[in-house]
Amino acid sequence: MLPELLQTTNLFHLLYRIDIDLAEQQRKGGCPFCGGALHYSTYQRKPRGGPALPDDLYRRLSFCCANEKCRRRTLPASTLFMDRRVYFRAVILIVTTLSQTKPQKYSKNILSRMFGADRKTINRWLKYFQDIFPRSKLWKAIRGRLSSTVPNHHQPGSLVEYFLLHNQSLENAIINCLRLLATGLQTV
Repeated sequence: MLPELLQTTNLFHLLYRIDIDLAEQQRKGGCPFCGGALHYSTYQRKPRGGPALPDDLYRRLSFCCANEKCRRRTLPASTLFMDRRVYFRAVILIVTTLSQTKPQKYSKNILSRMFGADRKTINRWLKYFQDIFPRSKLWKAIRGRLSSTVPNHHQPGSLVEYFLLHNQSLENAIINCLRLLATGLQTV
């Protein structure tokens, strides 16, 4: 069920539209360093794990300050990309969730073959969600807004389960979970 969602282009188109909205909100707010106007300065990414997509969806939205004394670069929140990681954020979320919960016998070997992610890479993702994410500022900021049934030590599996219970469709659950992870804002 979850792996099939990653093979549809519709999910990635929706996530890109969310990224455009998030970028526009940040652009209107101005440079976070000096308050100057922001100009688009997008760049191409080569993310792994998703289906073949149009070239537009491989662009990371980015800004550069227009103020000559500042000229700093800033990145808006993204539901498509997770920091500098090579894989799409949705792929990381779903692979780690399946690796934790192991429905229908999804072993790391099977997940590795399905998404082209090395077992060591999957282990790094799991370590991030088990050790680093629960101590992050983002998790501390959103922790109080979630049900106590979402434990710190079982991330991101318990977070995905929470969204699956509170959304009409699988696609909406994953989108809302990704939006929360990207922005810290809950939509459920």
